[in-house]
Amino acid sequence: MPAADIAWLLTASALVLFMTLPGLALFYGGLVRAKNVLSVLMHCFMLAAVMSVAWVVLGFSLAFSGSGQWIGDLNNIFMLGTARGEDQLLALFQMTFAIITPALIIGAFVERVKFGFVILFSLLWMLICYAPVAHWVWGGGILSADSALGFFAGKGVQDLAGGVVVHTTAGVAALVLAIMIGKRPGFPKGVQPPHQPVLVMVGASMLWVGWFGFNGGSPFAANGDAVAAAFVTHISAATACVTWMLWERMRFGKASLIGIATGMVAGLASITPAAGHVGPMGALVIGGVAGILCQEMINVVKQNFSIDDSLDVFAVHGIGGIWGTLALPFLAVAGLGGAGLGDGVSVMGQFVVQIAGVVIVAIFTVVTTVVITLIVRAIVGMRTDSDTEMEGLDLTAHGERAYDLT
Repeated sequence: MPAADIAWLLTASALVLFMTLPGLALFYGGLVRAKNVLSVLMHCFMLAAVMSVAWVVLGFSLAFSGSGQWIGDLNNIFMLGTARGEDQLLALFQMTFAIITPALIIGAFVERVKFGFVILFSLLWMLICYAPVAHWVWGGGILSADSALGFFAGKGVQDLAGGVVVHTTAGVAALVLAIMIGKRPGFPKGVQPPHQPVLVMVGASMLWVGWFGFNGGSPFAANGDAVAAAFVTHISAATACVTWMLWERMRFGKASLIGIATGMVAGLASITPAAGHVGPMGALVIGGVAGILCQEMINVVKQNFSIDDSLDVFAVHGIGGIWGTLALPFLAVAGLGGAGLGDGVSVMGQFVVQIAGVVIVAIFTVVTTVVITLIVRAIVGMRTDSDTEMEGLDLTAHGERAYDLT
């Protein structure tokens, strides 16, 4: 691997880790109440540590070792079969994805979940749900172009950086967990607004910058593909920010800082699967639709279905990732400035493959999330008691407070 590629992938790995620490931690931390902000920071910080260890011990081997269709082999447990240097760089870059995916999920059950549940559930979920899906799509498995299933062979689910692997799995799991843990007291009208929009803006800005590594690093080279992926990533984020602002102002009379920050994240999640295929025109469409679609889905989830997905993980990441995945075949055409699809692959043919991939991964995620949740809940419990929720998780779970108001 050329030195320039190595340097870029090292930089991209740092940028993706930066998305979780401190980007996502601050973004989520600002969205909760003051008495729970440290618990959110604690969740993100500890998940970065736990997922890193689990990835080295077993996760990387399950996701990227061997030629199995359903799961990797055990030849790389403890990284013993991984050569020094370039192979470790691949493991490092992919480790940062394994960190942020379960970290995204915690937004569904903040302010009412036990710390032990977060850690044990996330550990098992990464190994049992995330790693197999990563293998299916990126590791030569059943959803890849190398699939033994004729339906996917030669095409494969196109997902540059995780519209399916990261955002669909995290979003669907978040929805399941939000249903299983139940609503916060007073939801929806009695829940207090985010305590610190400044933290939300700072964290969102870090996510925006870090996403250049997320998508731009996924071509695994410092080349034109990386440039194109980074460029359309930025365009989609900016466009979604604008359309979210306009739609919010039309509906509610005012545009909010938290709104435009959330819209920007929706644009990033939506472009993630398609950044390797679409051009600037496609990015404008993906981001523009995401800013409205994801905003409306928040209302559907919370108002129509009365599900307390506290920080809108499903509506923003799940729906955003699915939208970008399904839009990819139509917007990748050369006439719109895209890179095109594979030789002999039609737009509708690829679209059907994309739909099938999303459905398979969503069903698998629902089943594994429910089973893991039931097991972990039986072992350590899931939800805190009402007194703990009233006092706040910062003091009751961690013995600290974010702000000294005396």
